[in-house]
Amino acid sequence: MSYTALAVTAAAVAISVDRWLLRTRLTSSHTWWTACGVLLAFQLLTNAWLTGRGIVRYDKDVILGGARATWFGDGRVFYAPIEDLAFGFALILSSCAVWGWLGQHARRWGGSP
Repeated sequence: MSYTALAVTAAAVAISVDRWLLRTRLTSSHTWWTACGVLLAFQLLTNAWLTGRGIVRYDKDVILGGARATWFGDGRVFYAPIEDLAFGFALILSSCAVWGWLGQHARRWGGSP
């Protein structure tokens, strides 16, 4: 499976977990999207540093763009493949959804409200 297919699958699974499995519905909140925007800015900075300097490299056969790391274009944003944004979104959303669900259900297990 390509990096692109994995990234799209991960994002779809994270949204499904948020919306239907855990029913936290973070993606319905303006607060979530504001926080996501802040995290995206730092993700882009980190990706630019790691990919632009050649510390992290991607196989051109498994991403949308080519092998050459460009600042913007050819399937890249701040040098990193666009798929990294989908993976970052999926990781953050799934972590926050689980955290929110655990917080909502803490009383059942004798934890703090």
